[in-house]
Amino acid sequence: MPRRRDYSEADVRVRPSGRGTRPRSKQRPGHADAVPGLVTAVDRGRYQVLTDAGGPVVAIKARELGRGAMVVGDRVDLVGDVSGTEGTLARVVRVHDRQTVLRRSAEDNDSHQRVIVANADQLVIVTALADPEPRPRMVDRCLVAAFDAGMDALLCLTKADLAPPEPFLERYTGLDVPAVSTQRVEEQIHGLDRVTEQLSGRVSVLVGHSGVGKSTLVNALVPDADRATGGVNAVTGRGRHTSSSAVALPLPGGGWIIDTPGVRSFGLAHVDTDRFLAAFTDLAEVAQECPRGCTHAADAPDCALDEWVTGAGPVAHARLDSFRRLLASRTGSDD
Repeated sequence: MPRRRDYSEADVRVRPSGRGTRPRSKQRPGHADAVPGLVTAVDRGRYQVLTDAGGPVVAIKARELGRGAMVVGDRVDLVGDVSGTEGTLARVVRVHDRQTVLRRSAEDNDSHQRVIVANADQLVIVTALADPEPRPRMVDRCLVAAFDAGMDALLCLTKADLAPPEPFLERYTGLDVPAVSTQRVEEQIHGLDRVTEQLSGRVSVLVGHSGVGKSTLVNALVPDADRATGGVNAVTGRGRHTSSSAVALPLPGGGWIIDTPGVRSFGLAHVDTDRFLAAFTDLAEVAQECPRGCTHAADAPDCALDEWVTGAGPVAHARLDSFRRLLASRTGSDD
């Protein structure tokens, strides 16, 4: 039977002092020489940034920024190689505070919010007057999102050569929302000057269904944009997705437009239901006569909106129905 070994201190391996024992510093470089810029596109962890000096740069996000997402429209600071030479990478070390944030969720009961763009001051709701048919409830949702984000809204109606804009705009006569319309005549877009006037000097984000002519409009506003365009599926009547990511483009006359992929839903899970009514300014004025605590829902007792809509025309009924459907979709009572 082998004898038991007696161990001594000499048998213990001691790690040399001073190796790997230096505490990590919580101080971070100030990056006083960082170059400011604007995120114009995002592609799989790579960020297209236009520096204030005018140079396009490809950048990655610094590890110290954490996992928070950066989006088109963010103002950032860069270090490293900001020459923009092919094959080089800069590093984003700082993201400035956002002035506005446009969000949406996949559904009204989806708690996950997706930030679409940052720092835009105008939401351009692009909808076709025909082919595909306009969806007023989608417009209402976008108006609520714009109001919640502190952004102005603009209605841009395309394909006015297929249907007149007046019947659709009648729904929004009670709102202080400007509207423009365009139409194609012999491969030319008429009404583009009025659109340009509304966009000049502003940062505008374009949102709309696939197939409404959004990319066609962008290509007309920015001739070298080269955004892919597509038609409408003859079977489903829905537009085909052509743009896969958001991109910010400078307007020739000043200002920016941010083109976004076509959407088929615009969830408002991030918006408090108390703010819904504020976006329907025509209804909000009437609702001031409601009793205290009124929910303004379809089953709300003594709601002033019910008395107002009695005897009113179809436009008023459509507006109230759209507002109440939005409420119902958030409370789970929408069948």
